[in-house]
Amino acid sequence: MSRIASITAPFDWRAGWRYGLLGLPLAFVALPLYVTLPNHYATVFGVPLATLGVVLLAARLLDALIDPMLGRWSDLLFARSLRAVLLWGALACAVLGTGFTFLFFPPVRGPSALVIWATACLVVTYTAFSALSILHQSWGARLGGDEVQRSRVVAWREGLGLLGVVLASIAPLAFGLPATATLFFITLAAGWASWRVSRQPLAGPAAAHEAGFSAGQPASIWLPFSRPAFRALMAVFVVNGIASAVPATLILFFVQDRLQAPAGMEALFLGSYFVCAALALPLWLRVVPRLGLARTWLVGMLLSMGVFVFASQLGAGDTWEFVAVCVLSGVALGTDLALPGAILAGTIAASGDRGRTEGAYFGWWNFATKLNLALAAGVALPMLGLLGYTPGTRDPAALQVLTIAYCLLPCALKAVAATLLYTLIIRKKP
Repeated sequence: MSRIASITAPFDWRAGWRYGLLGLPLAFVALPLYVTLPNHYATVFGVPLATLGVVLLAARLLDALIDPMLGRWSDLLFARSLRAVLLWGALACAVLGTGFTFLFFPPVRGPSALVIWATACLVVTYTAFSALSILHQSWGARLGGDEVQRSRVVAWREGLGLLGVVLASIAPLAFGLPATATLFFITLAAGWASWRVSRQPLAGPAAAHEAGFSAGQPASIWLPFSRPAFRALMAVFVVNGIASAVPATLILFFVQDRLQAPAGMEALFLGSYFVCAALALPLWLRVVPRLGLARTWLVGMLLSMGVFVFASQLGAGDTWEFVAVCVLSGVALGTDLALPGAILAGTIAASGDRGRTEGAYFGWWNFATKLNLALAAGVALPMLGLLGYTPGTRDPAALQVLTIAYCLLPCALKAVAATLLYTLIIRKKP
């Protein structure tokens, strides 16, 4: 089959898992780095939590700041050839796996040495993770296709990523860290191998010629912001992302203090949330041909708002009602996972930038994703403290503040995002 015929063929399940499998180890590694690592260094090595917080924050900020530069590097690789992309992708896999292992099994001891070691390893690991993510996302965007195909490409990547999140939440507790590291290496190798034989987009001089560009001359890193459609989509994405990140930051406080749920229920809440998000992806893909990507995303936002309004009425003992909240909010999450990236791929193509600047776009996209998480924690947690909430409290006024922050603040932000989506994207679509 020729390269052009391969690109235009239907994106079936075989093409989906071959491309999307790398999303599993990429999601798999994220949870241990954000959740397990601080606890491991504090309990096993005795590193102070305050010091760990500074190290993690600095590494995450640096990681976010270099994403646009990694995006330009990705465009340079695609301008050369797919072989260059895959070779550098293999190197990023090796560095990511090695950095992950060295983080959890450091060859040094002593608080100062461990802090220096963790800082260096985090920088290297985050850089490899971001580089590999941007290469993989850019590859998917370059596959092109109509709205249905673009949503399938992203849904396979994000759906397998959700499976990685579930595995990462179970593996350290069930098998221990050594087995978890081994499992990560295996899934990473399998993900790269399947990516190598997945459907190939145009790249190198052929892609530049098709798009009307000069080979080897990727556009400026700032080019995406010269496109009105990207600026509009980014505005929606950032506001909606903060709306989703706030409850993710506060869920354990809400469960423990507002619901006063029995110990161990957190696993049921989080498990139902992620599993239902994965199961909902095929259902949302059936809606896309009827409503389109943007309108389907809007439906997901409205569903999420309704669910969190209901959650604001819950109190102590309403644990099973909160399971329903997790199920329905997980269903709504499916639109946030599969559709914005597909809309971005269409925006790149409609702006005339397909085949040259996907890396630049996804560099800024990933920067915004990480900024959302930082803003959510940086705004919601200090706001709770200023308004009188402290973890473990049973004061009704303080718990009401927690409910407003966990339920109603995300609803307000979702409402802004939905309004922006309708006015800036849906109404302007021909």
